[in-house]
Amino acid sequence: MQFVFWARRNPEARLIFPGLVRQRARGRPIFILSVEFGQSKSGEEGLVLKSPLLPPQQTRLVVEVGESQRGFSRADIIEEVHKQVWIAGPLIAVSLLQYCLQVIAIMFVGHLGELALSGASMASSFASVTGFNVLLGMGSALETLCGQAYGAKQYHMLGVHMQRAMMTLLALSIPIAVVWFYTGSILTTLGQDPEISTKAGTFNRWMIPGLFSYGLLQCLNRFLQTQNIVFPMLITSGFTAALHILVCWLLVFKSGLESRGAALAISISNWVNVLMLALYITLSPTCVETWKGFSKEALHDILSFIRLAVSSAIMIW
Repeated sequence: MQFVFWARRNPEARLIFPGLVRQRARGRPIFILSVEFGQSKSGEEGLVLKSPLLPPQQTRLVVEVGESQRGFSRADIIEEVHKQVWIAGPLIAVSLLQYCLQVIAIMFVGHLGELALSGASMASSFASVTGFNVLLGMGSALETLCGQAYGAKQYHMLGVHMQRAMMTLLALSIPIAVVWFYTGSILTTLGQDPEISTKAGTFNRWMIPGLFSYGLLQCLNRFLQTQNIVFPMLITSGFTAALHILVCWLLVFKSGLESRGAALAISISNWVNVLMLALYITLSPTCVETWKGFSKEALHDILSFIRLAVSSAIMIW
């Protein structure tokens, strides 16, 4: 009957075999002793040294301290923070730049007078609650679906999920557009000032084309975000915001559309952003595996997406 004792300079080994493992001086190498019960040449039973070499693998007892028990080093933490900032920083900037479109438009309308400013501000708030936030929340469902597909290396499913989300959000934009068309009447019924409500209704009617582009934009953003492709979104959003200033100036002051021009500028800028991201996804080699073109597979499981999207929209709304 053979027993093998393995020890190194750590307390674990001494706790397991306190009577058989002697404490060695710090800095000494590992010692391994293989003994067996048997008879010596003299015929006496007892412990007989068999071999000073390593015993078979199946009889070894290894006591190790794992990497997880030692925790994370400072270099690991700094590296992880750097990765998070590298992704989160551009995403924050993208959100701010896309939100700035409405702010810039209202700033231009503010030069037209208090009535125009009040109408545009109320229209923007109404549009956010009834339209933009709803589409933003439902589009966020792609973060879950595309993230799962990307992690499972089912790359083609990212494009399928995005197409399914686009069709759903475009269909949802139709009833929202009807609500926007009657914004003035709705606000008046709710007891708002008639003149301000009329201005708000006119503003939202001219912003209806931007409603459809906003839903598509959310789908494109989530499609790229789940692949950690963030800098193209940052570039297109920055370019769109800069272009939006010029478009607002032309449509508000030079075309004679006034506040209607500001609403139309929001629609134009959103469509420009959508077209640039669509071109990037179609032409860039980074999306070759995830975008395979339009597929009939996107027509399936739409109800499953809607259930997840509604839950996501409720959380954000």
